This record gives sequence, structure tokens and C-alpha cells, in this order.
Amino acid sequence: MARTVSRSARTGRFVKASTARRSPKTTSTETVGRGTSNMTTVNRSTITGRFVKESTAQRHPDTTISQRV
Repeated sequence: MARTVSRSARTGRFVKASTARRSPKTTSTETVGRGTSNMTTVNRSTITGRFVKESTAQRHPDTTISQRV
């Protein structure tokens, strides 16, 4: 069973959905649960939601998240 969670790009901690709505540029909403192998690390921009390179994630740590999918 999959569910939706929100995560802060600054701290990496889970936050409430209301916090994600107030701060869309620094939070990411993602679906977790079945269907993920957690084997590959990816970087995603919290502003656009697009995947970014590792070098981009290092230059912008407050607005990108690294996650395993």
C-alpha cells in the first residue's frame, strides 16, 4: 500500500502536508510504499520536481533532496 509523504529539503525530515503547501520550494511530496527497491540514489529539485545531477545537488543543498528509489 502506497502513501504520500512530505519531506523538507533543508533538514531531510518528514513534515506535515500543511507545511509542504506553505513552503513548496523547499519541500518535496513523494509516494512511498510498495514498488520501490531502494537500490538507486537519485537527486531531485524541490522547486521543479525534476531529477538533477549530483553536482547540481551539491551546489544547491537547500533546494534539492537525495533519495533512494
